Amino acid sequence: MKTFNLKGLGVALITPFKSDKSIDFDALDILVERLIAADTDYIVVLGTTGETPSLFPEEKKEIRDFIVKIVNGRIPLVLGIGGNSTMGVVKDIQSTDLSNFEAILSVVPYYNKPSQEGIFQHYKTISEVSPIPVILYNVPGRTGVNMTAATTLRIAKECENVIGVKEASGNFTQIQEIIKNKTPDFTVISGDDSITYPLMTLGAEGVISVIGNAYPKEFGQMVRLCLEGKYDEALPKHLQFMELFNLLFVDGNPAGVKCTLNAMGLIENELRLPLVPTRVSTNEEIHRITSKITE
Repeated sequence: MKTFNLKGLGVALITPFKSDKSIDFDALDILVERLIAADTDYIVVLGTTGETPSLFPEEKKEIRDFIVKIVNGRIPLVLGIGGNSTMGVVKDIQSTDLSNFEAILSVVPYYNKPSQEGIFQHYKTISEVSPIPVILYNVPGRTGVNMTAATTLRIAKECENVIGVKEASGNFTQIQEIIKNKTPDFTVISGDDSITYPLMTLGAEGVISVIGNAYPKEFGQMVRLCLEGKYDEALPKHLQFMELFNLLFVDGNPAGVKCTLNAMGLIENELRLPLVPTRVSTNEEIHRITSKITE
């Protein structure tokens, strides 16, 4: 089975919109080129940060095809394919051209709150049909159900096509248990920018990042220093983002990072309903902090 190195900085790519709410492909091109120039390790296409719930199926295909074309093999790509219908996810996997992607990132089924056995069977089913590796994505704040450490470890042990987990539970005890008991070939990835540094000191091997959309070079340096065990050097780079970490999510994701990218002159500050831009007070604070970081 094909393998993929998940270490380092992965970026959960946003979807930029124009003022008429259509996809801004020119801005998307610029963002992707910035990530490549900053030596980002891989890009996650059509994840939650890309506002996929508000994209039409034909738009998702347009984005996939566009990114594959402009990347042209220069950086590894991971594709978000998930849902709360196992057979629906299977159908999406089987009907999508995955030849240009290294892995699938698939979220724990949301809303219908499956049992731990249901979560296991869900991932077992999709891992068996996927022609490329699968990355688990545990984010109980969004899905309404937590995938326990025991379930994660069981999937890792029994589903050979599952190669890692993006852990965004924020539960340090749970994540440490996974790190302690996992096999060497299973990768634990931070799903939360603000705790990436402490998680990497514990044994996580990278992050799928939101802030990396705006600061791929600077945040990537912190991640790489951690991978090299240079935690003393990495700490100041982590601390410089502390104010921004909090502001990025206070009004929801990706509202915060889109505000940041707008402050940097890279995109229009547009989201699709039901998501809306950050409040004026948050916007002002983000602009203030962004000017400090870029000085």
